[in-house]
Amino acid sequence: MAKKGQKFKQWTAEEKYKIIEPVLNMEKSTWDITREKGIEGLNNQKKPGNPLSKYQNKKNLTKEEQLEYENMKLRIENELLKKGYLMKGDGTIVKFTK
Repeated sequence: MAKKGQKFKQWTAEEKYKIIEPVLNMEKSTWDITREKGIEGLNNQKKPGNPLSKYQNKKNLTKEEQLEYENMKLRIENELLKKGYLMKGDGTIVKFTK
């Protein structure tokens, strides 16, 4: 994570190619190069998934899972209302201005 006021290194095309050349030639892995050079940008960034999907895909939820699912939906709705969105009965979201 970048710190406030941090200066970022500018890489030329030649420098970038020198760094990834062993990967393209199948000599080293990206993991090895990131350890050697100390560059974090070669690794894939993990993206957060949908936390509700594990409940939506199940047919038979336990009582505890039903409560967690309902609690999560209400928290999301509460955050949307704080930001100025309205939720219609059919589940569509409409933005309104104050």
